Amino acid sequence: MRFEEYRKHDAVGLAALVAKGEVTAGELLETALARAAEVNPKINAITRDMSGLARGANLADGPLAGVPYLLKDLGASYAGVPTTGGSRLTAESTPAADSAMTRLYKAAGLNIFGKTNTPEFGIWPVTESHLLGPCRNPWDLGRSPGGSSGGAAAAVAAGVVPAAHASDGGGSIRIPAAACGLFGMKPSRGRVSFAPGGEGWAGASIQHAVTRSVRDSAVLLDATCAPQPGDPYFLAPPERPYAQEVGRDPGKLRIGFFDGALTEGQEVQPEVAAAVRDAARFCESLGHHVEPATLPGDHAAMQAAARTVLWASIATVADGECERRGRPLEDGELEPITRSIYELGKRTSGPDYVRAVQTIHAWGRDCASLFETYDVFLLATLGRPAIPIGWLFEDPRETNARLFSYMPNTQAFNNSGQPAMTVPLAWSSDGLPIGVQFAAKIGDEGLLFRLAGQLEQARPWFDRVAPL
Repeated sequence: MRFEEYRKHDAVGLAALVAKGEVTAGELLETALARAAEVNPKINAITRDMSGLARGANLADGPLAGVPYLLKDLGASYAGVPTTGGSRLTAESTPAADSAMTRLYKAAGLNIFGKTNTPEFGIWPVTESHLLGPCRNPWDLGRSPGGSSGGAAAAVAAGVVPAAHASDGGGSIRIPAAACGLFGMKPSRGRVSFAPGGEGWAGASIQHAVTRSVRDSAVLLDATCAPQPGDPYFLAPPERPYAQEVGRDPGKLRIGFFDGALTEGQEVQPEVAAAVRDAARFCESLGHHVEPATLPGDHAAMQAAARTVLWASIATVADGECERRGRPLEDGELEPITRSIYELGKRTSGPDYVRAVQTIHAWGRDCASLFETYDVFLLATLGRPAIPIGWLFEDPRETNARLFSYMPNTQAFNNSGQPAMTVPLAWSSDGLPIGVQFAAKIGDEGLLFRLAGQLEQARPWFDRVAPL
């Protein structure tokens, strides 16, 4: 299959071609590999080649049978293949078995042929680890694709695959999707299992995907939203498959919108604020009731608590790897900022951690109260379009301020546990994507998929692709 034809289809479309015998899984794989060979030297999205495994795979006859796919190098384990987590410390950490997510992907018939770039332990909203090197945005090679699922988003935006595995602990699905002009759904806490691992960042982290189409996201979530024995959180099954929600009439929704930054002391850039207001008018034109609203709760307290959880989590991951291999942490095995976070985690007490989790849970209750009035909350995904490579770290004194000027609005819904999606509804004056974010109450991914399908039909984005 020629690349021009391959790129016309989403994952569901490619699977349909395989099912009808119009193309083979092997032909799709070779097209994806050829595209990767062409563009990956420019973007550094794929950091581990698993094409040998993919060429020899016995693919299941699932809903996405034969579709080429990529795993993020963090969170989902593939038996016998190292999961580096973007860190020198864990560069050779090789699981003996597939994680639940990988098993479910294989059962869906996906053909996994590589792993994608991620920052060290998924900490940052950019993808520039010392181990794996910087990943570049196909819309502008001097800019970041975001993070921590930056490699996944760059590969999809560059046309290597129509969808790719991603995870989101503070915005890591929505941030790169917004920076790369893609659709990104962060499911509710408990919707997707992390088995056999434990919860990520006190339940803030969740796995799913970045996609070009809404229906691909829905079908992938249908394939993976299966609770596993012993999961600390799980939700009741959806009323109907998510794939059936895409295209259903969402009805007249009550939408509250906010064109600013949730993080104290930050602002979103004027073009981004304008995109939010335009999205509000667009939703109103589709028949929804739209009015200004604000998210209740102490956002600053939540962010401080989330930092405590992050510090303790990074220390636990690093110490766990040192215990597994039987020797202590060595100089240079963690990047300098990560080493500082590790040391903060070592000084975090048990009561500190418990108080942080309690603060986060209180924040979730405050957030939930807004959704007694509104079905959906609309706001910016990012404070600005894609940022230059290296910008976040070029002045260590400015890193924290720059961090939250870039991502002022995503972390809220990780810590409330609510589903949130970014939709590529706008582009900047210099042609960079601007994502607009929609959040709903816990468990209401179906409503978001109905709204996303309506937005996609009314303002299509599938054919607007990166110039790379």
